[in-house]
Amino acid sequence: MPHLAIHSTQPVADGISAVGGNPDPTNARDPVQQGLAPGDASAEARAAVSDQARVLACLERLRPSVVKPADDFIKYPYCIPGGFYDQQWDWDGFFIASHLAARTPPQPQYLKWWSLNVLASVLPDGEVAACISPEGPRAAHPSLRLKPFLAQGAELAARLLDDYGWIEENYDEIVRISTRREATHFIESCGLYVWEDAMQSGADNNPAIGNDPAAVKAVAACDINAFYYREYLALARLAGHLGRHDEQTLYSAKAAALRQAMDDHLWDAKAESYWNLHVGTNQWCQRISYSNFVPLWAGMVPPARATAMLRRYLWNDEHMLTPFGLRSLSRQDPEYNNSNMIIPYSNWQGPIWPIANYFYFVGLMNHGFHVEASELVRRLTKLYLRDIEYCGSLHENYCAETGAPLAPSAAQSKHGVEGGFIGWNLLLHDMIEMLDGRLNLLELLA
Repeated sequence: MPHLAIHSTQPVADGISAVGGNPDPTNARDPVQQGLAPGDASAEARAAVSDQARVLACLERLRPSVVKPADDFIKYPYCIPGGFYDQQWDWDGFFIASHLAARTPPQPQYLKWWSLNVLASVLPDGEVAACISPEGPRAAHPSLRLKPFLAQGAELAARLLDDYGWIEENYDEIVRISTRREATHFIESCGLYVWEDAMQSGADNNPAIGNDPAAVKAVAACDINAFYYREYLALARLAGHLGRHDEQTLYSAKAAALRQAMDDHLWDAKAESYWNLHVGTNQWCQRISYSNFVPLWAGMVPPARATAMLRRYLWNDEHMLTPFGLRSLSRQDPEYNNSNMIIPYSNWQGPIWPIANYFYFVGLMNHGFHVEASELVRRLTKLYLRDIEYCGSLHENYCAETGAPLAPSAAQSKHGVEGGFIGWNLLLHDMIEMLDGRLNLLELLA
């Protein structure tokens, strides 16, 4: 496989800690390695527990702000990110509703309502908008189209509600919407999906995809194929519950084929990473970005490969690791920056995004990096608490160099309010619970 070297992929020391330069992250809390007395380590542990209790109480207070009642075009209660955004957005709504489904008592009805709102928002051309407002679907921007999450949301809602009646009523439309990109964004020669552009991916300005209007549908990205892998697994589950066993077999086979195509075309054994692929030139985009790691969240990466990626790139302060969390783009990338912007794009070229850190966290947990996952939660907890102390709320992203909150600032908000972005940031609560042994509700196994 030819590849285009954008920056160096030479091996670096595995697992360098961003705090103290500890070369072995598994010893990050070892009082001997840190030069601390045992009592100091106990004090650190107590402080971490206290911080977690404080942040959970804050998230409990903030949680009601993500839910709005049905309003005009939107016929069912819906979840909003908050801050700059008060509409139902595709993957935001999916992850917020997934969080609500895991509460005590569980609230899986929000996933069902999210799915039904999506189903009611088909555009005249058969596409579905990524954003739905009380005035109707937003169709103006051609890249803002539904990402591959509908089948996953419908499957999880039906499973948790133990109610497949509404699935049966809507099954054909769920299938049509979930598989619509097979005709428009699937590249037969490599068996992989492409995004229209970075904006469509949700990681608005991800340089591993790009927004060149002359290069649309050009990049077979790790994230879209991981999302589609899970969509096919969810469709297989739904078909099985409805007794459509031929379709169950079909979608299971599509998931397996997509996983194999990723292994065949996106894995670089020398660099020990999955890369996005430019389908026109057959060149790898060797950019260490958020999207490379999404397959680890999706549970489709062999253990040895996952371990190599996590050690070499993710848990490494030369690339993604910071004292405050994990970056969205390697600090070695030539386009790495922490600019505070939200129009026309939110910035995924370096800042810490809590949703990206949720993907990273699940990848760490899936592959036995529990100490690192716990340390990530500790750093994010401190980041959240500092922001809540600053403005009483949260932001969608943070400066990777200082931890300072970025967008939405008061100047960027139509309400003139700092922060207020709650949304999928609530997933820190789920991360804390998974550290304590709670099952990952979103896990889909082949």
